[in-house]
Amino acid sequence: MSTQFEIQGLKSSIEGKEILKGIDLKIKGGEVHAIMGPNGTGKSTLASALMGHPKYEVTDGSVTLNGEDVLDMGVDERARAGLFLAMQYPSEITGVTNADFLRSAINARRGEGNEISLIKFVRQMEGKMKELEMNPEFMHRYLNEGFSGGEKKRNEILQMLLLEPKLVILDEIDSGLDIDALRIVAEGVNAMRSEDRGFLIITHYQRLLNYITPDFVHVMMQGRIVKSGGPELATRLEAEGYDWVKEELGIVDETVGQA
Repeated sequence: MSTQFEIQGLKSSIEGKEILKGIDLKIKGGEVHAIMGPNGTGKSTLASALMGHPKYEVTDGSVTLNGEDVLDMGVDERARAGLFLAMQYPSEITGVTNADFLRSAINARRGEGNEISLIKFVRQMEGKMKELEMNPEFMHRYLNEGFSGGEKKRNEILQMLLLEPKLVILDEIDSGLDIDALRIVAEGVNAMRSEDRGFLIITHYQRLLNYITPDFVHVMMQGRIVKSGGPELATRLEAEGYDWVKEELGIVDETVGQA
């Protein structure tokens, strides 16, 4: 069954201040949607709210994945249902190796009695690390500890490749990456494109979209999606910035603060 992910009228607040002011978005399996917009417009809040970050209170709207109510689920349940967030700033966790973390995550997805064997897991992890040009010793390093920014991002993509989620949210995965790392990250994403999986890519820059061609590009301002188009929209934003969008829509301040 092709994946169906739908956001309707989503509103979210942080400490009583409304950040998301009614987001509507539908992502089908096989589609890549990119959300672009200046700083402070609510893009990362959307990613956090979708994954159930406790700081962000959802005040209205619905989110469904293949007909299931996502907002009713805890964070762990969302992950098991197939939501995956690759973060801008992944956490470092001392005492838990990369391999242990990933095997536990895969087994949580697979469920009791259906755990992956150690040999099969190691084979899969080694294969995916090779694809991402990662040093094999990273298997036994503590999760993200002492990793460079680029290594952390590759590690996020490694998790994505092994967990095989239904909806992938990439939150500014491209920030701080050099061109080589960007290319490898993009190749990992492109290899995962299928009818079983949708992508939501949050980015400031067109450069990631040179490697991952989106089907749809959405501009976010004032906590809403204010404009949508195809890949050509991202190209124009890169060339001309956001002023023409603000002018076209009569927006003075694009941030959430003074919408």
